[in-house]
Amino acid sequence: MNDIARAAQLLHAGELVAFPTETVYGLGADAHNPIALEKIFAAKGRPADHPLIVHLPDASHLGDWAIDIPAAAHTLAAACWPGPLTLILKRHPSVPDLVTGGQNTVGVRVPNHPVALALLREFGSGIAAPSANKFGRISPTTAAHVKEELGESLETSVAMILDGGACAVGIESTIVDMTSATPRILRPGAISANTLRQLLHAPVHDSHAAQQTDNAMHIPRVSGSLAAHYAPRTSLQLCAVESLPAAIAAALQQGQRVAVLAPELSPPLLANQHVIRRIASADFSQFAHDLYATLREFDAADCDLILVTTPPDNEAWRAVNDRLHRAATGSGNK
Repeated sequence: MNDIARAAQLLHAGELVAFPTETVYGLGADAHNPIALEKIFAAKGRPADHPLIVHLPDASHLGDWAIDIPAAAHTLAAACWPGPLTLILKRHPSVPDLVTGGQNTVGVRVPNHPVALALLREFGSGIAAPSANKFGRISPTTAAHVKEELGESLETSVAMILDGGACAVGIESTIVDMTSATPRILRPGAISANTLRQLLHAPVHDSHAAQQTDNAMHIPRVSGSLAAHYAPRTSLQLCAVESLPAAIAAALQQGQRVAVLAPELSPPLLANQHVIRRIASADFSQFAHDLYATLREFDAADCDLILVTTPPDNEAWRAVNDRLHRAATGSGNK
């Protein structure tokens, strides 16, 4: 039996399997099995009111998970799947509450990774899969990251890790709410609002800046929407490029070991033995690809402070800025 067949068999048996997607590694369970779904929340330490994204083999499975699907959703699915786009739709009555966080909507997508697609086709149905890390921490982009993150959970609840190499995108999917007249981005990702507008030939609200919650119940509408998320254990601060020399100097004066993610044009202080330096790419896609792995490297280096120069404030960099601000808010809890 090959690894894909074994992983699908484990999922059918109610076990957890970690697998790669183009965005990050997911911790997967049979999305129709409440007992298996409970294992996800236990392994991650994830609150039960946080909805999960269901990964599908292809768009033909949409009707098994959602109802009243608008034409715009079919348009986006045809254009973007497989790919880093999650659609929020009205849930099918058969979808377990643990998938939806008790809400009347469900998030679905078709990932663009050969291992994920092979697993989904072998399994034959939806796999619920949040990122394969402890709740609120840095998402994993390699199989090694999954092992580092879940630790003891690997022995107690995660039956298998499928290794598909490093994730190509490196940050989570764009999430779009399709349940109202005008689609609305709830979490930015590699697929931008402008791209969605061009595909639909219609407006798309880019409202992710506000924390997305159900106002009546104060529960998250989607994954990764809390102010603190994607966080390293080391304190992370964002600063302007021109403020970087002063920030480094201040940290060194306090006897701190500093990790710096900044453009190639950087101050002489970076030559200090107490400073770890990684060059920040000027290309959004490369920056996003490297971000989580770099933050993990800094955490492992046992630094006292991570300084990251703020990327450009425009739509192209919106998803990266979103992750960095949430990471900074949640950082420092060693």
